[in-house]
Amino acid sequence: MSMKQTITEKVTEALATTHLDVINESHMHRGPAQDSHYKLIVVSDRFEGERLLARHRRINAILANELSGELHALALHTYTPTEWAEQQGAPRTPSCVS
Repeated sequence: MSMKQTITEKVTEALATTHLDVINESHMHRGPAQDSHYKLIVVSDRFEGERLLARHRRINAILANELSGELHALALHTYTPTEWAEQQGAPRTPSCVS
């Protein structure tokens, strides 16, 4: 199973997401890794009442095995459904390659 599939399945199952984008951004970083840098846009009712740090810690715990292995970087954008409707998109990731 690919890293993208693993992330998608684990996060969807754990958070009952209403929207999830798993974007491989490895090409935007230096080095040979092809499956190591991801951006996640996660929308879930389970984030209601949680601060940003708690949301990120929750996702880091869900993906702990992957983060201790091949997954090097994870950009997290976490929203409740109401926040997502108001936000209308996640910030663009700057390229690390010059």
